[in-house]
Amino acid sequence: MPPLPPGESTAAVGSKRYQARPGAGRYAPSPTSDLHLGNLRTALLAWLFARSTGRAYRLRIEDLDTARVAAAPEVARRQLADLAALGMDHDGEIVRQSERLDAYAAAAAGLETYECFCTRRDIAEASRAPHDGWRPYPGTCRDLTGAERAVRRTERPAALRVRVPPGRTMTVTDALAGRYTGPVDDFVLRRGDGVWAYNLAVVVDDLAAGVDQVVRGADLLDSAPRQAWLAERLGGTAPGYAHVPLAVNPQGRRLAKRDGAVTMAELGWPAGRVLGLLAGSLGLAAPGEPVDAELLLARFDPAALPGESWRVDAQALQHAT
Repeated sequence: MPPLPPGESTAAVGSKRYQARPGAGRYAPSPTSDLHLGNLRTALLAWLFARSTGRAYRLRIEDLDTARVAAAPEVARRQLADLAALGMDHDGEIVRQSERLDAYAAAAAGLETYECFCTRRDIAEASRAPHDGWRPYPGTCRDLTGAERAVRRTERPAALRVRVPPGRTMTVTDALAGRYTGPVDDFVLRRGDGVWAYNLAVVVDDLAAGVDQVVRGADLLDSAPRQAWLAERLGGTAPGYAHVPLAVNPQGRRLAKRDGAVTMAELGWPAGRVLGLLAGSLGLAAPGEPVDAELLLARFDPAALPGESWRVDAQALQHAT
């Protein structure tokens, strides 16, 4: 195949090839444990949103917190194998955040920042107005003098916060939630333990990869205004979002490994059967219907997606024949 023009790529799905326009979607798991059904469902949705709009589909391993964990590379390998088994191909090289520390440092260096010595307890006690369970940073360390900072450094390592104009809000556009406006506080760019923070790393990585479509769980919607604001501050454009309903256990809590057989390995099902289960939860297949990724792509309609969480009874699935 001849080289593609800059910014374009192809991806094979079955017997078809889809030409990707500039721009991309992505899926970015953290290698803490095998992907459970909720993770796989979100990955499938990210793939369907990207491919159905002609975008490339990128994979990124978010291993900043696990870079020194011996099992992380093997966990990541199993995660990637599960995605491939379900038919979710990807474009380009797989990015690992642990290999991009210089990029995060360079981005932070171009922002107005300050050291922060507050603990989570300090912030909780100082901020009396939680926003949907999230407490904005009250600015405790914002205007410390040099002498005060020097004393604080002897007490605990400093985090690094970005300085945001007071009262700043940001509105993002979400394919499922519509327009969403949220506060942007002086959020953390680098934690006190020296690890670059999620809100910085994902924005820097998405800008570098040309990601303009972010599909992820609904629990992350409240972080989108901060990330969109940061994308613009770094000279980019905020992506479009689709925050999709979560998979939950029978008690309505977010699905987790403690709920039982919720990974492909634990279920012991063929990949096609797992894909059918995910497709059924999205209204894309009848119970027991054989499906593949190409068929689901042909059926995919974001407007018809279920709006409620998907309840997963792991015990019932484990005993299903």
